[in-house]
Amino acid sequence: MIQIGFDPGYGNTKIYGNAGGVTLPSHVAMKRNGHLGRMEGMQTRRPPVAVTVGERAFYVGAGSHDWGIPVESLDYARLSGSPEVRATLYAALSQYQRQHGAITEPITLMVGLPLGALGDEGRTIGAEMRGWLTGQHTWQANETAHHITIDQVLVTSQATAALYDYVLDDDGRFRPSRASHLNEEMGVVSVGFNTLELMVIREKRPLARFTGGSKHGVRALLQTMNGGGTYSLGELDDRLRAGMADGVALELWLSGVSGQIEKQWGDRWRGFAQVIVVGGGALLLRGQLSGYFRGKCVIPDEPVLAVARGMHKLLRLRDGRRAGGIS
Repeated sequence: MIQIGFDPGYGNTKIYGNAGGVTLPSHVAMKRNGHLGRMEGMQTRRPPVAVTVGERAFYVGAGSHDWGIPVESLDYARLSGSPEVRATLYAALSQYQRQHGAITEPITLMVGLPLGALGDEGRTIGAEMRGWLTGQHTWQANETAHHITIDQVLVTSQATAALYDYVLDDDGRFRPSRASHLNEEMGVVSVGFNTLELMVIREKRPLARFTGGSKHGVRALLQTMNGGGTYSLGELDDRLRAGMADGVALELWLSGVSGQIEKQWGDRWRGFAQVIVVGGGALLLRGQLSGYFRGKCVIPDEPVLAVARGMHKLLRLRDGRRAGGIS
């Protein structure tokens, strides 16, 4: 059985399997017939991966919005089996198989969802994701056919997966130096594309009073950078990844993030054992959040992949317990 953690982020699609992880920008564009040929005096670029889902063809990944018609659905309905979330998952699975070989066994998949998609308003999202993910999947990536079967789908929160990425090793075993932190108060900050997620755990239970999500993800920074509405969010994200961030916009965004942390947690974080910070925004705010939390901040070696990796570790822990190999 193949175990894969799937983090369907709005900025990056991440999967983590037995052989390692894949991160792919979640930019999607509808593919149009034909493209510009070579022109003297102009540089040429290889197009992004083209994924065909049924009769629909999409470009997926960095630069997609330069090649086709941008598709930017940023609500939770996107997760319920939309063509664009399927295209990003299939593109990531195609890349994983190119790097590590074809997946021929059934997959057990764990999905990490934003806290808002697991609350009362989004209580059906998890069931809908189980519905479209479970079963057989067929698609083409750059005209190469792929076929996989997903036997089982489990759902958790992205913040929970980040916590277990911290306390478990790659084999799904508790790290001796960190396992005791599960019985203390721990904070998790997930700075994603669409949302800022805050969660506090004590004795392996979330404290609802200090747990919640808001729209202070990287998207808020990009919208500030896009004053005239000239660019798609995907184009702005490409610029941000190339180091073309607007300094004033960054300061405004940081103020919003720190303000939301203050609103949700106040000074409670001073009593936490650690504060784990993950997500693409962790790369942008590494210095600021490390200073804010004054020595309690822990940023994983790969903060973008940490949620998907944490789910893979949780699957290893679950299977190890079933086999009686892990206490």
